[in-house]
Amino acid sequence: MLYLSDILIQEHNLKNYGELCDAIQERARDGEMHFQIDVKPPFDDTPDNWEDDLEIVFSRA
Repeated sequence: MLYLSDILIQEHNLKNYGELCDAIQERARDGEMHFQIDVKPPFDDTPDNWEDDLEIVFSRA
């Protein structure tokens, strides 16, 4: 299970929402089967529909 909070902790050098999406795609390609959104991304450029968007990013990878 891949948790959004784990990505944010482990990839603490992420600068924006786009980099977060890239990190999620990379983890999904590495074989993660499930994605759990447990926190809101702390970036200024996080869109209003971020939950749906991150689910899409994960599922398309």
